[in-house]
Amino acid sequence: MRHPETNAQRRARRVRARLARYNKAGLPRLSIHRTNNQIYAQIIDDTQGITLAAASSLDASLRSKGGANVAAATAVGAMIAERAKNAKVSKVMFDRGAFLYHGRVKALAEAARSGGLEF
Repeated sequence: MRHPETNAQRRARRVRARLARYNKAGLPRLSIHRTNNQIYAQIIDDTQGITLAAASSLDASLRSKGGANVAAATAVGAMIAERAKNAKVSKVMFDRGAFLYHGRVKALAEAARSGGLEF
C-alpha cells in the first residue's frame, strides 16, 4: 500500500528543487533537519552525491546537553563547522528545508558562521 505524501514532504521537495536551481556556483549544501527531540546537520556535495561532513545532537559528546534545545543546536553548529574545516570546506549554501529560520535552526546557523563557515 502506498502511503500518501504529506504536505511537509511536498514542501521540502519543492525547497530542495529551488535550491538546486539557485546553486549555480556548485557549492556544498549545509542541510538541517530538526525533530522534536534532536537536530541534525550535514554538508552534502550534490554534484557527487556524497556527504562530506555530518553532526547531530546524538553524537556522544553532545548527548548530555539534550537534543531539543538551543544549547544543543549551538553545539551542533560549532561541531559541523569544525568538521567542515577538516573536510576542507569553507563556503556552503544553507538549506533550512521547510523549517523557519528561528530558534534552534537560527542558533545552529549562527554557531556554524562563527565557527568559520561562510553562507
